[in-house]
Amino acid sequence: MKTFDGLFAELADKAATRPAGSGTVAQLDAGVHAIGKKIVEEAAEVWMAAEHEGPERAAEEISQLLYHLQVLMLASGLTLDDVYAHL
Repeated sequence: MKTFDGLFAELADKAATRPAGSGTVAQLDAGVHAIGKKIVEEAAEVWMAAEHEGPERAAEEISQLLYHLQVLMLASGLTLDDVYAHL
């Protein structure tokens, strides 16, 4: 099972090593605007899943939202500590 910190480390490694065919690399290359649009889409899917599709589907959608948020963090040069400072 992945953790929030573990996922960030994995994504940071992909950002640094840029493996061919990586969806994460493709998102980073698309830029903050495209990633932001994906976050808005995923947030809506979280809401709809939580309201209409049950906890399992909501958890799946939340995991996707967290992934895209972390990609945006990397694209923006933010670290986990930058975010944790505001919790």
